[in-house]
Amino acid sequence: MNQESVMTLAHQAMYVGLLLAAPLLLVALVVGLVVSLFQAATQINETTLSFIPKLLAIAITMVIAGPWMLTTMLDYLRQTLTNIPSLVN
Repeated sequence: MNQESVMTLAHQAMYVGLLLAAPLLLVALVVGLVVSLFQAATQINETTLSFIPKLLAIAITMVIAGPWMLTTMLDYLRQTLTNIPSLVN
């Protein structure tokens, strides 16, 4: 196992991790921004008002994007496990 293969594995792992986290983080960001604007307009400052909508939006996103996320993760895992024999010299 040389330095190039280690860097390739690390790059792929970070890319897949970012790819899987991006939809959830973007949804949380957008919902948080909308709730913050609503709180600023109405001057309601309650922590559950920002937490509950984010939680529901992330749960809905997990239901919608879950199969794609699972397929992406399984493809990466399958590729990594298949390449183990070629990495060991």
